[in-house]
Amino acid sequence: MDGIAGQKSSLTWAVNISVFVMVVLWLIPTVGLLVSSFRTPDQIARTGWWDAAFPVKQAFRTEASMDSLKQAADGSWVFTGNVLKDGHNKLSGADAVSAFGISGFKPAEFAPGKTAKMRDGSLLTVKRDGSFTVTQTDKPEYAPRIYFQVAVPPSLTLQNYREVLFADGMGQAFINTFTVTIPATIIPILIAAFAAYALAWMDFPGRGLLIAAIVGLLVVPLQLALVPLLRLHQDVGIGQSFLGIWFAHTGFGLPLAIYLLRNYMVGLPRDIIESAKVDGATDFQVFRRIVLPLSFPALASFAIFQFLWTWNDLLVAKVFLPANTDTKVMTVKIADDLLGSRGGDWGVLASAAFVSIAVPLIVFFALQKYLVRGLLAGSVK
Repeated sequence: MDGIAGQKSSLTWAVNISVFVMVVLWLIPTVGLLVSSFRTPDQIARTGWWDAAFPVKQAFRTEASMDSLKQAADGSWVFTGNVLKDGHNKLSGADAVSAFGISGFKPAEFAPGKTAKMRDGSLLTVKRDGSFTVTQTDKPEYAPRIYFQVAVPPSLTLQNYREVLFADGMGQAFINTFTVTIPATIIPILIAAFAAYALAWMDFPGRGLLIAAIVGLLVVPLQLALVPLLRLHQDVGIGQSFLGIWFAHTGFGLPLAIYLLRNYMVGLPRDIIESAKVDGATDFQVFRRIVLPLSFPALASFAIFQFLWTWNDLLVAKVFLPANTDTKVMTVKIADDLLGSRGGDWGVLASAAFVSIAVPLIVFFALQKYLVRGLLAGSVK
């Protein structure tokens, strides 16, 4: 009895497995980013996040102390010491040398206990416990360098988060992000709601062309409009300012907002709207008292998208805000001041990512029950 309404599909298991696989694939990078945010730069550079629970082999360089130089009975000169315990070379948690070398190109060339001949002819021996001896025929004028490799135990640190949270100007950047994001989310919703109602329930010449133009604007890259729009802002006197970035985000977000809200409003019961008009309600009254409350799922759905996009935006903020500390948002602050010109500090980048997504996650979970309803607007009649 296949095809009976209400009967559970035999492919439900395949759907469940597919969803589970997709969720896992999305979670793996997030888990990796979270683990990396607690690791030190040396550990991140040498092993992947999946090896965070295992020791990391790291190479170090030290110098023998001239104070340890002594003359042996046979007339040779000997340096002694311990690469793991001497002075500032003391390594926390490392209790054994896994290899040693005589140059920085091959710091793990010899096994512990072996004797290596250095470039000046002296003999170097490093044992597993870190103790070493350097034997030279003539009295040396300087202390020799020793390269060695140890397995550093895994360790987690909060230094990356301290560097992000307590960076100079981060508090101001957090406030600036709210200053940009909240108006840039509310303004397009207010404008798009009126436009969507007009395109859905009001008859006027050229309505179809307007709808087609809005759909076409959805595929236009915003990068094409950045420079012309900035020149327009400068001509009208708003230039690089909060007002300018509000209008920029509003313009870039309006096509999606109008398209999403219009699809939802078209699917509202026609009988309710026509009954209200028969009773003498104006279009504004129908919009304010009937359409707007019923369209809250679509409004919340777009608000999530707009808030997330505006909060995480870097390109528009770089173009439409002045390059000074007083107006920097979090993304610009992190990119310019914390990561440097090369952006290679992955620990800081990972921790900054989790700090910056805290507020968007709160907004998403607060409104997520409306997200699916808003995305499916107009897809089912």
